[in-house]
Amino acid sequence: MLLLRKDQTMATPHINAEMGDFAPAVLMPGDPKRAERIAHMLMDDAKLVTDVRGMLGFTGTVNGRPLSVMGSGMGQPSATIYATELYRWFGVERIIRVGTCGGISPKVKVGDVVVALGAHTDSAMNTLRIPGVHFSAVASFKLASAAVAAAKEADNVHVGTIISRDHFYLPVEGQVQKLADYGVLGVEMEAAAMYGVAAEFGKEALTVLTVSDHLLDGSADMTAEERETKFRGALDLAVAAAFV
Repeated sequence: MLLLRKDQTMATPHINAEMGDFAPAVLMPGDPKRAERIAHMLMDDAKLVTDVRGMLGFTGTVNGRPLSVMGSGMGQPSATIYATELYRWFGVERIIRVGTCGGISPKVKVGDVVVALGAHTDSAMNTLRIPGVHFSAVASFKLASAAVAAAKEADNVHVGTIISRDHFYLPVEGQVQKLADYGVLGVEMEAAAMYGVAAEFGKEALTVLTVSDHLLDGSADMTAEERETKFRGALDLAVAAAFV
């Protein structure tokens, strides 16, 4: 494995960019193709700045202000790699994950937006950060406040905790209902580890999610097409947080 100095300015093992190629704020969906769509949706001048392993990253401007968009891949290990390199070697100050989640709380419906203040997890990703301590994976209050303010009084935006799982297909009997009982809004696979990386480097992170399906209420899931077209509400909140 290539070890880089803290002041390294060359491309990293997973990002073939240089210092200055990324804006201080990065929007981070999981899917690199979604990153490309978001970049061209928001920015007329979006420029590809990295494409290692097909993980696309773009930088441009929104109303004259610099912004980057980059995929993270699926799961906490992948997201941690990209967040670490962006914070440590490319001058990034804020990462806002823009993705989807499965609804858990009866308060949320398919199509709603979740602003994740904190992320429980069944992963070991954060267990070694502080020996003997159960790390609390929480969002930047400043970024979360900006996102909530941008939502104004929208009745489909929910603020609270989520859970970041390692497994997509491995159910644990009774767990989802218990999470609902404790007010957990939804489930995804990246936020807890990303919040841990932000804390490690003294940076900021936030997760804003569109509810694409619901694990308990039996409502119809979003189609693949809907997942790509009905995330504008969450995206607008993420942009507001990026420019706080």
